[in-house]
Amino acid sequence: MTQPLAGLRILDLTRLLPGPAATMHLADFGAEVIKIEDLGEGDYLRSFPPFVRDASGQQINPTYVALNRGKRSMRLNLKSPQGREVLLRLAEQADALIESFRPGTLDKLGLGWDALHARAPRLVLCSISGYGRDGPLEHAAGHDLNYIALAGVLDQVRAEGQPAIPNLQLGDVHGGTLTALAALLIALLGAQRTGQGRQVDVAMTDALLAHHVFPHGDLDCGVSPRPGQTLLTGGVACYQVYGCADARHLAVGALELKFWRSFCAGVGLDALADAHWSIDVAQAPGTPAARALIEQVAGHLRSQTRAYWLDRLARADACVAPVLTPAEALEHPQAVARELVHRVGGVTHIGPLARMTGLGFAVAPTEAPGTSSRALLQQAGYSTSDIDALIAGGALAEAKEQAA
Repeated sequence: MTQPLAGLRILDLTRLLPGPAATMHLADFGAEVIKIEDLGEGDYLRSFPPFVRDASGQQINPTYVALNRGKRSMRLNLKSPQGREVLLRLAEQADALIESFRPGTLDKLGLGWDALHARAPRLVLCSISGYGRDGPLEHAAGHDLNYIALAGVLDQVRAEGQPAIPNLQLGDVHGGTLTALAALLIALLGAQRTGQGRQVDVAMTDALLAHHVFPHGDLDCGVSPRPGQTLLTGGVACYQVYGCADARHLAVGALELKFWRSFCAGVGLDALADAHWSIDVAQAPGTPAARALIEQVAGHLRSQTRAYWLDRLARADACVAPVLTPAEALEHPQAVARELVHRVGGVTHIGPLARMTGLGFAVAPTEAPGTSSRALLQQAGYSTSDIDALIAGGALAEAKEQAA
């Protein structure tokens, strides 16, 4: 079958993680993504450590390579009138443009919504920022840590009583990548039906706040959500992380009574089968009895290794999983069976985001910046002499290194 997004053309002006990850997924499903970088440093994720060396010996950032697979690359100077005109002409032939500058940057360049919409009425403009296009923080700088802090998420992720920085960029990926992906496709569906594009304002903090639903429900009930004291943050024995004799850990997600009973039977704690929050008021999250039960289960599980308990629970329907390292997760039989992990040129690629009938997956190459500059302009109707003039005038550049 034809890939589901075949024929869709996306102009990608984003940098770092949120936007490039969104357009990576679009490219994986068949969209033509044109990554447009400036003539200077461009996407500075490329210069972030750690690095590996590719087959040619070139030093590369593997995350940059993975996020930008399957995209065509152009280097364009948007500060020059000629470069801006190139972008506007490309916009006329595109379905969407996605960018992650601070709000107002495109307007200052003369490439804001009004200018783009006038030249390309059906174009969708998707802007990703930390705080959105209005409000007191509209122009404030920020990163993932700031967004999860402001949305109340970081307060709920704790270690030893202190807020702990998760190594999954929740603001960037959940608030940025996935929200932009959904909102952009919604707007594109509307544009297909009406012929009119829309400006999409994705604020990463907004999206986090919109989906932080359980703490908001606690507040509605007059409960101040405290990590380690609520149902889903470690306040009950049935939803908990436990250490084992070998210092490895088990994630027990036996939230429902049937799973808790299965867990208790599997590890030899049958006497605790009815000690569950759903039928025992004393086991309400965060109560002294709940904490005592957690310690009782923890002491029992510390008596044997994780492998021992996993073997005991192998046939139990109990919602238990080992806490794996990132390296172990890549090698787990489930990931292997799903054919998720692809290693190409020393870089780990994970994909696709979801399976679909008739859709295969293969890792597409990552172009060096500017690889497709000339070809894309030729497709847009520029002559060879026009392109040479743009390069000579500093509005356009071609690749100087090999593709990764």
